[in-house]
Amino acid sequence: MNYIAGYKNLNVWKKADELVLLVYKITKKFPKDELFGLVSQMRRCSISIPANITEGYGRRTNKDKLQFLFITRGSLNELEYYLDLSFKLGYIDTVNYQIMISLRADVGKLLSGFIKSLSQ
Repeated sequence: MNYIAGYKNLNVWKKADELVLLVYKITKKFPKDELFGLVSQMRRCSISIPANITEGYGRRTNKDKLQFLFITRGSLNELEYYLDLSFKLGYIDTVNYQIMISLRADVGKLLSGFIKSLSQ
């Protein structure tokens, strides 16, 4: 890993950061009674995606880095469920749902590539 460039130059981190910002923007429109439920859960798991990439980036061994990236993958999967549920409940419209699912898929592909590169 190129530590001079930093984690902010990782494409997977950039996309994950974009996803968090979108989750925050979209969940502002959720019903107020979801503030401590679905909104909180979606924000927490989405923010853990770039946060775990960042933490893993700073670890010395690939084994340690991979541990954080696997946690990242779990948070990404958790967010997918919350997006699906929010769509079914009518909290997210079709256009925003498709944008978020597509962005989530992009992060997943980049994350898988990053994991593969560290596993070799």
